[in-house]
Amino acid sequence: MTPSNMFFIMKSILFAISLCILPGLLFAAIDADQLDFDDAPLTDNLSYPEWFKKSSGDLGDDLKDAIDAGKNGLIVYFGQARCSYCEQFIKNSLGNKDIEHYTRKNYDLININIWSNMDIVDTDGKEYTERDLSLHYDTNFTPSLIFYDRKGKPVFRLRGYYPPYKFRAALKYVAEGFYLKERFRDYLARAEKGLFFLEKGLNEREFFLNPPYDLKALINKNKLPLMVSFEQGNCHACDLLHSSPLNQPDTLAQLEKMNSVQLNMWSDTPVVTPDGYATTAKAWAKQLGLFHAPTLIFFDNNGKEIIRIDSVVKFYRLLGVLKYINEGGYLTEKNYQSWQLKQRKIN
Repeated sequence: MTPSNMFFIMKSILFAISLCILPGLLFAAIDADQLDFDDAPLTDNLSYPEWFKKSSGDLGDDLKDAIDAGKNGLIVYFGQARCSYCEQFIKNSLGNKDIEHYTRKNYDLININIWSNMDIVDTDGKEYTERDLSLHYDTNFTPSLIFYDRKGKPVFRLRGYYPPYKFRAALKYVAEGFYLKERFRDYLARAEKGLFFLEKGLNEREFFLNPPYDLKALINKNKLPLMVSFEQGNCHACDLLHSSPLNQPDTLAQLEKMNSVQLNMWSDTPVVTPDGYATTAKAWAKQLGLFHAPTLIFFDNNGKEIIRIDSVVKFYRLLGVLKYINEGGYLTEKNYQSWQLKQRKIN
């Protein structure tokens, strides 16, 4: 066997391991700059990878082209020109050669601008503008990805930026059909085995309410919105959440206007949910399908979920969502993206 053949085999083995190895172990090796970035709008427009496919204007036709090329389906990428989260995703995830290769092997990737009025036809034949299609799929945060199977059915979505190890796992989860038999949350938990998610090590903050966590009684008592922060121990993304966006005067001022509760998503802490169901933090997180820490879920003063942030979040994105809640934006605009568009027009 030649050295070059040996190198190719070893590289293939390493990629297979990277898709199957404990994601929690991979997470420990993530460089800090993949999560620690400024989420202010970029000063210049993003440049997209040259291998992105340009849509024909009809996703059904785009899907047919992908199938004819032997692909598993389409990934539709919802982004915007000056999105810092999109920049991180393109640089850290799609910029990783093994991820690029695996993506291109299995999917054609179509780029859509969430603010564009360009016409687009979905795989079911319904006509939209690109902006309206993004609203239809409740993308809310960019980048968002919708995975379409070979029949044109949207089978999985990711909202927001995730580090490379988690995007690798998502690719394998969809491309190899795991989505047909289990939720992504269960797929990840089955691999991670809870090794890194100890109850100790959470960031204690004065604005989090103390137990017991009867969230229904809490809401009924003061009629304030509720933020539930699902976290875990030994969590770099959780540490960054607390050291940066949750440590800024503007966000702290917004948090004073709502109830805030912190739960370890792998613990047996007793909880009464906003709709009155007695459970544990771990069981509730499973029922909600949570797979990312931290995940912030916001409930109105009637205990109904308004919106969740279940991907990497920095200052400007969090502040925008807090204002959306506290200013009552959700009462007139069910979709956060629609509310953002109105803020643009007002400003």
